[in-house]
Amino acid sequence: MDRIVVVGGGLAGGRAVVELREQGFTGMITLVGAEPHRPYDRPPLSKAVLSGRTDDTTLPLELDSAELLLGRRATGLRPGVLETDGGPLEYDGLVLATGAAPVRLPGFDGQRALRTIDDARALRETLRPGARLAVVGAGWIGAEVATHAAAHGVAVTVVEAGASPLLAALGAEIGGHTVPWYAQAGIDLRLGTAVAEIRADGLELAGGEFLPADAVVVGVGVRPDVAWLESSGLSLDRGVIVDEWLSAVPGAGPAGSGGTGYRPGSVVAVGDCAAWWSRRYERRMRVEHWECAQESPRVAAATLLRSLAGGEPAAESADVYNPVPYFWSQQFGRMIQFAGLPGPDSTLVLRGDPTAVAPAGAKRAPGWSAGWFAPDGRLVALVTVARPLDMVAGRRMLLSDVSPDVARFADPDVPLKELAAQPA
Repeated sequence: MDRIVVVGGGLAGGRAVVELREQGFTGMITLVGAEPHRPYDRPPLSKAVLSGRTDDTTLPLELDSAELLLGRRATGLRPGVLETDGGPLEYDGLVLATGAAPVRLPGFDGQRALRTIDDARALRETLRPGARLAVVGAGWIGAEVATHAAAHGVAVTVVEAGASPLLAALGAEIGGHTVPWYAQAGIDLRLGTAVAEIRADGLELAGGEFLPADAVVVGVGVRPDVAWLESSGLSLDRGVIVDEWLSAVPGAGPAGSGGTGYRPGSVVAVGDCAAWWSRRYERRMRVEHWECAQESPRVAAATLLRSLAGGEPAAESADVYNPVPYFWSQQFGRMIQFAGLPGPDSTLVLRGDPTAVAPAGAKRAPGWSAGWFAPDGRLVALVTVARPLDMVAGRRMLLSDVSPDVARFADPDVPLKELAAQPA
């Protein structure tokens, strides 16, 4: 009987188990997870868990037909054998779903990150009224942590080396429109400020200033958890290199010349650790967001089962992983959504006024959006702030390569669904 081993106990690993069963695999499935918990949802960690609305985000996945080896870490890989800290496991097919680990900065070992349910529970205990919190990084995680801490009466300082919040994700202009949100929430935002050292009692900044803090949270990004694969014979480059079918690409290594020994399609990668070839964008991509972990296991499972049956990857585009990237965040009482991939030559067009203030009697200012347009007129990316219907129509436009009338796009009173039917 064939055995498939899934390495990684998060959403991507759990979804891989479900997809394998739904696509007809009747053999043995073993899920190896480094954490002691069953697969759980991570987006609520910086929202519902941190705010105390829930203490458990376990996913309702059907995993009873799988062997769960939780609290067990993968340590190495060779063709047909996964090495773990609890002993080797033989496999006929392998799913790599080890996700990513937060970047740590030099200095105090007690610096906090927010990646696991245990991280969120522990941090929540420190967010008491009057406590002082320093957050390093004004990206998605930093903004969400700052939002909930400030709402609980914590004195928050956010230190960001870049010129604006969300600089890497949304660019300086869009990120700059979020700066007033920090002041409105009572948060001290320090832009263009580097950290020299993290200490037990706070932050020493590059200019010599010291910021006292009862807790320091570092949110400066993550790196794919693939160091344990360095001698595996698989190709690695800021993730596991996979093709458009999510099949791992062998490279030079102890598995043999050119990485021989891995049957094509017998090792697949999903979620944060997968660096896949995108037919849509004609480049290699790695997306560290929920949608990738949710959707990529469907394609990976199909690839793996074809390999076990002795088949080759199908040529039809429906059988490849070819998404439009999408992610979302809740911060400062606003829902931010982003989809697509702007190019260096894209033109940014605002839809609504990001500087508008709330009218009398309203709790929030009107929402707004912005789109990035390629030189040929196609909409290639979209960000929405408190305008969810724009994103619903916008994602259809991105999938269909629509070239909307720019003047009508810029008018927030024109529903985007009216523009979604325009062909490229």
